Amino acid sequence: MVDSHTDARWLLSARLDRADLDPADWDAFRSTAHAALDDIIDYIAGIRDRPVWQPIPATVRDAFRGPLPRDGEGIDRVCAEFARLVLPYATGNVHPRFMGWVHGGGNAAGMIGEMLAAGLNANLGGRDHAPIELERQVIGWMAEAFGLPPSTGGLLVTGTSIANLIGVLIARAAHAGAAVRRDGVAGHRLTAYTSTAAHGCIRGAMDISGLGTAALRMIPTDSGGRIDLQALADSIERDRASGCVPFLIVGTAGTVDIGAIDDLASLAAICRREGLWFHVDGAFGALAALSPGLRPLVTGLEDADSVAFDFHKWGQVPYDAGCILVREPHLAEQAFASPAAYLRHEARGLAGGAPWPCDLGPDLSRGFRALKVWFTMKTWGADRIGEAIARSCRLAAYLSDRVDAEPMLERMAPVALNIVCFRYRFPGDADRENAELVADLQELGIAAPSTTTIGGRLAIRAALVNHRTQAEDVDALVDAVLTFGERRCAVL
Repeated sequence: MVDSHTDARWLLSARLDRADLDPADWDAFRSTAHAALDDIIDYIAGIRDRPVWQPIPATVRDAFRGPLPRDGEGIDRVCAEFARLVLPYATGNVHPRFMGWVHGGGNAAGMIGEMLAAGLNANLGGRDHAPIELERQVIGWMAEAFGLPPSTGGLLVTGTSIANLIGVLIARAAHAGAAVRRDGVAGHRLTAYTSTAAHGCIRGAMDISGLGTAALRMIPTDSGGRIDLQALADSIERDRASGCVPFLIVGTAGTVDIGAIDDLASLAAICRREGLWFHVDGAFGALAALSPGLRPLVTGLEDADSVAFDFHKWGQVPYDAGCILVREPHLAEQAFASPAAYLRHEARGLAGGAPWPCDLGPDLSRGFRALKVWFTMKTWGADRIGEAIARSCRLAAYLSDRVDAEPMLERMAPVALNIVCFRYRFPGDADRENAELVADLQELGIAAPSTTTIGGRLAIRAALVNHRTQAEDVDALVDAVLTFGERRCAVL
């Protein structure tokens, strides 16, 4: 007679084929995986032969509206569906003529790192294991690059929006004390300062943190798009006189519209004088520090209390890979560490390695983002990445010169780094016509710039971020704008 324990083991064994998610045939899976890797390598290697972007057909959209799959289709069919439904209709930022928004182009070494990280499946929330040491090394590399002290701490996060939120929360706790996490911000009247050109996520951080968007003073900019230092000083003085408590200045290294860089050194001096936290939103511009020729543009970065930036923009790391650096990491612990029995740190064993990353930010579960950054940095080196950054600025200068040389084109803003804002001189409703022109270029797959508003007028915005972009791609954009602009004018 079979006892109950034997019976239970038999039932578990009998159902193993439906519960085990490993391939039944590892050799067959290996073949499929290798073919999928070959396909994506072919896609990137031949990217110039493809349209930058193309609209998603209705039939493809409909294919994504099916019900939850109850029975598996098999990996071969899933790979085939990816190749048919997803690959042709991606954002296009791998392409050298993707110039809209500030999206990096990724890189092959980072792709390998992402693949290996998925296989390792490490949780970097805490405990004592090599992936966390690797992330700490990446943090140390960037502290070195920016001139911050070796004791600087930080985290890899989804992107600069979250990194900026973390920076605001650390500054809040540093100024109001750890009790603010329990008691809230009521009665503190904390005020923060940034420019009108700052990214909207700064307002979002003030909202989410409970400080409120009304506590964020939006300081006007000068003719170059940089925060007006005198207006900033005046605003701080007015707030102190009215009983408010200034606590934070957010400087920007690379504004979202035109790529302007605030005078970071002067902002740092104001923060020291006023006793304020100095945070830098360097989403893409902070990585100018990797180029010796551009490094002076971000002087003052080394004096920041915290810096937020993205590896997945100018760093060319595959999405997503943002980062927050904190000069004094114990202040991050003050803002985030939460003692709990299930997060108990030990002196030895797997539960060692304190402080854990979850003590420095809000996430308990964290993927191994650092590996694709590590692969990118180790494979190509910081100098080569810095040269790619510098070249994108030279390409922007070339684009600016081409725009200035064409009578039918108008440059809309100074070129600080790698972003050029311009438009075609249409008669009549030039805003509408330029927007339509951009959509024409995108839908035909010729190039993918974006649009923004400069001085109340719509501009074509070309952000040169992709390391694959060459002068011929800049020429293709300008020539297409001239050609399609002339065609639209002919029918007005």
